[in-house]
Amino acid sequence: MREMIRMVVVLTVLSAFSGGLLAAVRNSTQDQIENQKLVFVKGPAIETILAGASNDPIVDRFKIMDGDVERSFFVGKFDGKAETVAFECFGKGYGGDVGLMVGVSLKDDAVMGVSVTTHQETPGLGSKAKTDADFVAQFKGTPMKDAVKVTGDGGAINALSGATITSRAVC
Repeated sequence: MREMIRMVVVLTVLSAFSGGLLAAVRNSTQDQIENQKLVFVKGPAIETILAGASNDPIVDRFKIMDGDVERSFFVGKFDGKAETVAFECFGKGYGGDVGLMVGVSLKDDAVMGVSVTTHQETPGLGSKAKTDADFVAQFKGTPMKDAVKVTGDGGAINALSGATITSRAVC
């Protein structure tokens, strides 16, 4: 009995120590992880949407609290004027959330571009939403006041073959 209590105490202490160590490592690297996500996940999408901007949208970003969630907005300046804002949003895809970077023109209130940042979609089907330039090009120029839907739902966006749910998530 005494040996069993000793084993439980030792395992409890080791588990608590390991959990505390993991939490400390996570907290100490969280800023670096966020910076890497910004540069390598969101950065390429921002560069694609805000191509030709005279500023660095990542440096000039601003954040707004939306309830408990902090949202980042990336400003693209052209000829010294803030003309485009890009932001990340999410849609429900087949394999999980699909992260999208959406650029909106402040001059004409239209979509300037869309780029998939993150997804868990089926390779070769839903994953094409990130790599198919013709698919994402359909969104450019769409007025913000109009509902964006795939053609099967009465909209103007041609869905990816075999990936209708992912296409709806992007819309």
